[in-house]
Amino acid sequence: MKDMTETHTPSAALNILFLENHTVFAELVIRQFLADHRVTVVPSLAAARSSLQSRTFDLILSDYDLNDGKGDEFVRECCALFPRVPIITVSSHEAGNAALIRAGASVVCSKMDFNRIQEVIGGLVQKTS
Repeated sequence: MKDMTETHTPSAALNILFLENHTVFAELVIRQFLADHRVTVVPSLAAARSSLQSRTFDLILSDYDLNDGKGDEFVRECCALFPRVPIITVSSHEAGNAALIRAGASVVCSKMDFNRIQEVIGGLVQKTS
């Protein structure tokens, strides 16, 4: 899978790294829920690591099941390298979200509850401001 980037630039836009290996789902989420933000979607742990080396992000959304590993590995790395960047778990599986929280993620927003993502993001941004 190739990396894709959707960019939107309103005044309150956040730079979001979205680690998600299902391209159609990621595109739908951006269109329906994250259109006010600058979202970089990466489908793998390797691509996520590469993006972190070349850009700064305000927020990370991380899935658990990926083609080249599990998201909790990436969350641990992010927490160690960027302790102030909030991470939202976005797995559709309860066990995946639990593993991401144990790894250091800030909060869960299951794929089944993505209609709440703006509320979850708003709560995290207020806490870190």
